[in-house]
Amino acid sequence: MSKSKKPKFDLNWAKAKNLCRLNMEDIRMAKALGISPKGLMKNNPSPSQRWKEPVKYWIRGLYEKRFGGKSPQPAQPNQSPPANPAADSVPADENIPF
Repeated sequence: MSKSKKPKFDLNWAKAKNLCRLNMEDIRMAKALGISPKGLMKNNPSPSQRWKEPVKYWIRGLYEKRFGGKSPQPAQPNQSPPANPAADSVPADENIPF
């Protein structure tokens, strides 16, 4: 007897991805928020609901609200941090009135 493995990407998520025009990053955010594929499809605006945001923007707004800011981007290996950021912003001898 062999057990069937559960697919990594459920058919309901594939249907929600197609219907709501989402990408994998949007689906990752929705899963982090705990939103089910049924919930995404239910919140897809119809043509008479012009006031509603598309699901893609709705998820991103909720994600930014809950997790504070945009999702972290992977570090670029070719970019180096600035040598001395304080030296670039304001000269040390400048008289600041406060």
